[in-house]
Amino acid sequence: MAKDQLQVLNTLDVAKTQLYHFTAIVIAGMGFFTDAYDLFCISLVTKLLGRIYYTVPGSPTPGSLPPNVASAVNGVAFCGTLSGQLFFGWLGDKMGRKKVYGMTLMIMVICSIASGLSFGHSSKGTMATLCFFRFWLGFGIGGDYPLSATIMSEYANKKTRGAFIAAVFAMQGFGILAGGTVAFIARLAMQGWDPGWWCSEPLIVSAGAFKNHFPSPNVEQEKVERIVGAETNSFGLFSKEFARRHGLHLVGTATCWFLLDIAFYSQNLFQKDIFTAVGWIPKAKTMNAIEEVFSIARAQTLIALCGTVPGYWVTVALIDHIGRFTIQIIGFSMMTVFMLVLAIPYHHWTTKGHHIGFIVMYGLTFFFANFGPNSTTFIVPAEIFPARLRSTCHGISAAAGKFRVPVRGAESGQGEGGPRVSSGDRGEELPVCACRVQSFGVLVYVFGAGVEGEVAGGDVEGE
Repeated sequence: MAKDQLQVLNTLDVAKTQLYHFTAIVIAGMGFFTDAYDLFCISLVTKLLGRIYYTVPGSPTPGSLPPNVASAVNGVAFCGTLSGQLFFGWLGDKMGRKKVYGMTLMIMVICSIASGLSFGHSSKGTMATLCFFRFWLGFGIGGDYPLSATIMSEYANKKTRGAFIAAVFAMQGFGILAGGTVAFIARLAMQGWDPGWWCSEPLIVSAGAFKNHFPSPNVEQEKVERIVGAETNSFGLFSKEFARRHGLHLVGTATCWFLLDIAFYSQNLFQKDIFTAVGWIPKAKTMNAIEEVFSIARAQTLIALCGTVPGYWVTVALIDHIGRFTIQIIGFSMMTVFMLVLAIPYHHWTTKGHHIGFIVMYGLTFFFANFGPNSTTFIVPAEIFPARLRSTCHGISAAAGKFRVPVRGAESGQGEGGPRVSSGDRGEELPVCACRVQSFGVLVYVFGAGVEGEVAGGDVEGE
């Protein structure tokens, strides 16, 4: 049995790159394209929701979402994502990746459309309906994380596995750009409209068509399934054997994802407030609704084009050459440096004429997040764990990151009327930097001696 399994693994590792590899990248990547759009477009939509549903007649300032509503609308999808990562990660190991992947697709399609059709007799009713559907949208999105990564890792060969998984994840960047593009189109085409449809992302339907035509399991996939059911791999997630072999790995992947997502998603969701605080975007009261959203979208798109998207694809190009550990250390190190430079002299950056330097370094934090831990935390769990538990462990690792995001969103939520960030709040960024510094101990201990050696050696599916 052991000899047969070794032969299977060798076949997987030396398989030539074929068309179905790229087909799998496109299909799984379209899932992450729509995931990113649906999770991050809400930061633009909340501005319009406040103006439409919470405008006070005669008030000199535009309407804005109350703090508790803003926190709920921003954070509820991440609560669903956390739940979906745990549930569908486990289910993918029990029922098979492809079958469960179809379930996540249907949830995403239905709830995405329903979010755009949110209804209610009052503003509270509409917000409650939107939050309900966005929770279940997040639930479906959560399943896409472990399943996309696991499927791609099992389709790829050893030589290109890291690059292929990274390419799937890199489609997130294009999803963020799509949100800005829709804002530009809306500004040109519409003056009076309900922004709820924005959450429905029409392209998700085309992504569904792609996903339903996922490459049929070939001989290599069938061999993986045989390994999954092998008697020699009978230890479970909560067994002493798993704890001995992979317990430290799971703690490491979950901890790094947790430390990263504390700031990464807050940066994405609340960057509109940061841009206003440093003077890059005019105050809301000086613009109408469409102009405000256009200004925010233009700023976010510029950051994505210059920082976010290049970071993803530099990882794709280099990960199989310089290694996961190196990229993760570089990313965490540079993010720490730039966050400290932004946080310590924060009052300097908020004075007139200094916002350009702030924006440049702020964009570099996104570059090194994606050419760094945002990519490697997604890739490593799909490679290091045994096939029978790979989807489950990836879901646990991803959920560790999302566990902190809703809490962070609630702490940061001050409504849409005024930004949380001010010169007195720079101390709030310092704990974030400290978390990045503390993470080095975990990284060096867990990844330095263990993960990198095992992944580089190709013993990814051997247990």
